[in-house]
Amino acid sequence: MDINEILEIVVTRDAEDLHIRPFMAPTIRCHGSFEVLDPTVLRPEDTERLMKEITPPRYQQLLQEQGSADFSYAFSDMARFRTNVFRARSMVGICMRLIPTRIFTFEQLGLPKESLYPVLQAIRGMVIVTGPTGSGKTTSLATMIDWINENREVHIITIEDPIEYTHNNKKCIVTQRELHVDTPSFANALRGALRQDPDVILVGEMRDLETMEAAITAAETGHLVFGTLHTIGSAQTVDRIIDQFPANQQEQIRAVLSVTLTSIISQTLVPKSSGKGRIAAFEIMHNTPAVANLIRERKTNRLTSVIQTSAKQGMITLDDYLIMLYRKNLITGEICLERAQSYENMRQMLLGGSTAASEEAENAKMTAVQGGSAAPSDEY
Repeated sequence: MDINEILEIVVTRDAEDLHIRPFMAPTIRCHGSFEVLDPTVLRPEDTERLMKEITPPRYQQLLQEQGSADFSYAFSDMARFRTNVFRARSMVGICMRLIPTRIFTFEQLGLPKESLYPVLQAIRGMVIVTGPTGSGKTTSLATMIDWINENREVHIITIEDPIEYTHNNKKCIVTQRELHVDTPSFANALRGALRQDPDVILVGEMRDLETMEAAITAAETGHLVFGTLHTIGSAQTVDRIIDQFPANQQEQIRAVLSVTLTSIISQTLVPKSSGKGRIAAFEIMHNTPAVANLIRERKTNRLTSVIQTSAKQGMITLDDYLIMLYRKNLITGEICLERAQSYENMRQMLLGGSTAASEEAENAKMTAVQGGSAAPSDEY
């Protein structure tokens, strides 16, 4: 099989990921489960050939020099793929993720739009979307950027590795820059962005201290900055940002972060109880005076308690969102326990059962966050 035959199957099956390795048959991940596409086991020369069919020369050189390369690949007009080619045990492997051809709505993602309206309309600050790899961070950010593009007149600059969703100019001017193609690093692009009349800046990944410093500076100087981190939960995210800095700077960063942070949106994808597909669960924290004080006072371990009592401000914990999905029969209790931030608290909530009172309380909390819609869509 050539790469086009393989990718056509991936698109037709609406699979999530494609894995190509030596001494293994081409395999896809579909609805969270692995399926072999073809019984033919690939040889090292086969994977090398398939890599060359899709990899531009500059990324082949990067593969030789650094051992891996990331880029986006357009499969005719059918689909685009986020692609990573790499070397393992001196042989070539490929991992490709199918990028949806359309940008989803808030309702389709289950992302609480009413809670995020103030965030999307903000003039300045930092919005961080967090979660493990493959949790849908890029998809959620694309939806938020698209809303701004449709509803505000601003200049949006995105810095991505690679560009996944493309945004046409609507009410906004949108400038999209790709790492290793248009700029050598996130930090370099961020510094340059400040001289390009930006209003909104999206940083694909705040992966190092230099990028973090540049992002915070941009937020401090009157820009709305969106970024991502591979963390789970608001408290862990705040601690990760602060821990990136040298010890002698951390008190200053706490003070700055307590002012510049706008919101943290944590998310994870969990299997549906039907066994078909996955659904997103979210934690949302907005920067209120109580949150800012806890950040300044080194009391981030108390942030979850503030979120739990701030539904009227559009906040919700990941555990509360999970239990809401469970009570809507969208996910199983086992998944709730597996993904819970507090195993013991989740166990107690599950043991409490789906009583009318508990369901009413959870629905009221979700109604406050969702602005009237207590049930998210399951079309993620």
